[in-house]
Amino acid sequence: MDTPIRLTVLISGNGSNLQTVIDQTVAGQLPVNIVRVLSNRKDAFGLERARRASIPTHYHNLVKYKKQHPATPEGIQAAREEYDAELARLVLADKPDMVACLGFMHVLSPRFLEPLETAKVKIINLHPALPGAFNGAHAIERAHAAWLEGKIDKTGVMIHKVISEVDMGTPIVVREIPFVKGEDEDLEHFEEKVHAVEWEVVIEGVQLTVDEIRKEKKRGSTEA
Repeated sequence: MDTPIRLTVLISGNGSNLQTVIDQTVAGQLPVNIVRVLSNRKDAFGLERARRASIPTHYHNLVKYKKQHPATPEGIQAAREEYDAELARLVLADKPDMVACLGFMHVLSPRFLEPLETAKVKIINLHPALPGAFNGAHAIERAHAAWLEGKIDKTGVMIHKVISEVDMGTPIVVREIPFVKGEDEDLEHFEEKVHAVEWEVVIEGVQLTVDEIRKEKKRGSTEA
């Protein structure tokens, strides 16, 4: 039997998508071993979810790095790069096969991405929008506002590979979510609908990435 794929999860908030992965792993439906949950916010409830599941956690915050630099664009950029380099070191210390960004509100720079690419660690991200639409923060709110203005009739959720351009990596799983006229499509209700789709997409995206990693490992062992 294949050994579980080692997974690191990066979060910033409630961690409901993390909980879905934990539940599916415990149920034996997802062949991963969550080796650590890292958060850039100390009060992220996702850290508590991880602790309840006996998963190691780590809090890694940008503020410490910002304090070491002037509050200029160059200083802020230097702080982010130092933060990302240390984040890469922390992640790689656990020797994961993959990293999943599930509501991680920090844009990852090449200082994080390049060391993981060298180590052949796959990085995926959950984003509540369709490819090329509403990149960055507050995607659900921005899509809902655009619908109210009559500009769009659907949005969606995707899991995609992570590159340095925000939310522009190759999509792995994409789900469209139509806005329904006449339904109670206020923002709160619509957010709930999007989150329900996210939970399905996360599991599918993680599983497809696991399959890809296993194929590559088998190919590597036959070529060795």
